[in-house]
Amino acid sequence: METYQISPIGFIQSPYKQKFAIPRQPRLVPDATARLVFSPEFNREEFVRGIKDFTHLWILFRFHETAEKGYSALVRPPRLGGNIKKGVFATRATFRPNGIGMSAVKLESVEYHQGQLALVLSGIDLLDGTPVIDIKPYLPYSDSLQDASAGFADTRPQTDMTVSFSQVALISLSQIPDGERFKRFIEQVLMQDPRPAYKAGRDPVQHYGMSLHEFNIKWTVEGTHNTVTEITREK
Repeated sequence: METYQISPIGFIQSPYKQKFAIPRQPRLVPDATARLVFSPEFNREEFVRGIKDFTHLWILFRFHETAEKGYSALVRPPRLGGNIKKGVFATRATFRPNGIGMSAVKLESVEYHQGQLALVLSGIDLLDGTPVIDIKPYLPYSDSLQDASAGFADTRPQTDMTVSFSQVALISLSQIPDGERFKRFIEQVLMQDPRPAYKAGRDPVQHYGMSLHEFNIKWTVEGTHNTVTEITREK
């Protein structure tokens, strides 16, 4: 078999420090922002000249946490409750032969600060440290196909999840710069129900934790309601 060597053009600085809690598709959590920091070879403004003319971009990347674990011909899509197997090429699962993913995200701004080029992106579904292998402009006339259908994933995923914050968590948020936006970000993440599908409905009350930015978030799930109980800065 012929092989190819691909070097990353940059890396993602993301609020998602672990795979758990990342939305299953881009733009489901609008307040999820990240920076794409360019590698030294591509750290020149010429590479992105004209990119500000586009509102959205395709980001091609490598599933770096799972790529070395190999691939599976059959996978269990979360949209089907994790109980039905589909061919990996009929899904967007991470366990792929070449470990390549793609996300259509919003371009917020282009930064060039102290000699470092970066793109600020929103609506991301990318893990911190993700290697980016290419960037392409999103073209509405070509990339948005009005008569397309998507099988078992034909509609935007919906949940009945609601979110509230304990008094302790609200006090912590009040002490964080731009705490209202961070609160909204947490709400958007939890309303997507990041739990594995098989965990839903198992126990009356479930306890979880996740890392977002430099904070540890703890919450409980009771039925379809999430209560954020604690927000602490990582040490």
